[in-house]
Amino acid sequence: MAEAISDRQVVAALRPFVRAARPVVGAMRTPGRLEGLANVKVPGSAAWAAMSTEQRTDWWINRVGRLTALVTAIPGIGGALADRLPIQETLGASAQGLLLCAIADEHGIDEVGERVRLLGWVLFQRDLDPALAAGMDRERTEDAETAELAGEFGEQRGRKITLKSVAGTLWRMGRSLLAVSGELEKRPRGRFYQRAIGMLPIVGMAGDYWAERAGLKRVAKRADRWLSAART
Repeated sequence: MAEAISDRQVVAALRPFVRAARPVVGAMRTPGRLEGLANVKVPGSAAWAAMSTEQRTDWWINRVGRLTALVTAIPGIGGALADRLPIQETLGASAQGLLLCAIADEHGIDEVGERVRLLGWVLFQRDLDPALAAGMDRERTEDAETAELAGEFGEQRGRKITLKSVAGTLWRMGRSLLAVSGELEKRPRGRFYQRAIGMLPIVGMAGDYWAERAGLKRVAKRADRWLSAART
């Protein structure tokens, strides 16, 4: 039997992820930078300023989520064989974590520790201790890993978001979560019949795409419950 993963290990994996997500989300919210979405409501536009927090959350899930779900579903071309590999779980958890950081932005949650607690609760069903998640003694030792995970987005402001750059970023950031790989199966998922289609060769990509999109909606609902409880 595998050794249980501790809350401390979960925090150690999530803190660099959350910190690296900041410049990536920042690039996604830059008006006109998100490829294919320049003519819709985007962060920084007048239309965006008039939207409610809930509407902005929907934008992140339904607009950006389509791109990340597509990247996550690509391994599904291989059907059941691909599902036995950690690739899709890694990409899926990374995409969900990235979108949770964007949702945290819209709710004014800026502290790393609070974002870590949000991801821990939504993705891994963990109620992490605030003091542990704050990790004040870890800031300096996390810097190098954070910079590595952010990659080109941490180095180049105004970096254009493309399918290729998103795929590379999701995989790079997702690999950092392999340290708690036993927790990845707890993340919100799509319905059983969508996952069943994902087990089939070729058409598995379509099933996995639907499943990841459904999973993202469940992520948003779980995030809303956590955020509502945090405000009370």
